[in-house]
Amino acid sequence: MSSPLPIRARVVLLCGPSGSGKSLLAARSGLPVLRLDDFYKEGDDPTLPQVVGSSDIDWDHPLSWDADVAVAALSQLCATGRTSVPVYDISLSARTGSEDIDFTGAPVFIAEGIFAAEIVERCREAGVLADALCLSRGAVTTFRRRFLRDLREGRKSVPFLLRRGWRLMRDERSIVARQTALGAYACDRDEALERLADASRSTREVIGDVRVPGSPPRPAAEPHDVTAPHS
Repeated sequence: MSSPLPIRARVVLLCGPSGSGKSLLAARSGLPVLRLDDFYKEGDDPTLPQVVGSSDIDWDHPLSWDADVAVAALSQLCATGRTSVPVYDISLSARTGSEDIDFTGAPVFIAEGIFAAEIVERCREAGVLADALCLSRGAVTTFRRRFLRDLREGRKSVPFLLRRGWRLMRDERSIVARQTALGAYACDRDEALERLADASRSTREVIGDVRVPGSPPRPAAEPHDVTAPHS
């Protein structure tokens, strides 16, 4: 990942097992959020991996996710504050459109998803990484949260959700170990909020008011309160 344009923002990559509370934490932070789940491959992609010994697609394998497209979007956001991202429907395993997002004026944003750790090194090499966090709450808690969320949202069939949930509960320790080995820092919700506040402060000091040549003056950023939940 390389950006020929001056860096206007940096990213905090937020990973963790499915159901660990990443989306809730990101929303509570008050920072702009990029949903990395929108970069899943479509269900008819021939490169999708399967669960060993099953006909199920392994949506928890990094190869089910388009890292190159995600990194390109992150690079553009860090350079210009704007990009276009796909809108993905997990229940359909398909992209249903695209969305233009604008983080102009925010020196830090969050990119959250179960595969965020996969791009830690690429973001670090590009100089756009503010921090990388791995949220963990324990296998039983994440199993319950994940199953109730996926059932409520109708993401997949109940048998599929149960098979996936049982497999992920058994594998949670190794999932966290992999994400931390890739460069994410394992922490709970409270420590994650503290590190987000630190990342926001330090990035403001480093980046200052750098802007892309030819772009309009950047409006003053509103202060972000990383301790107060959204209404």
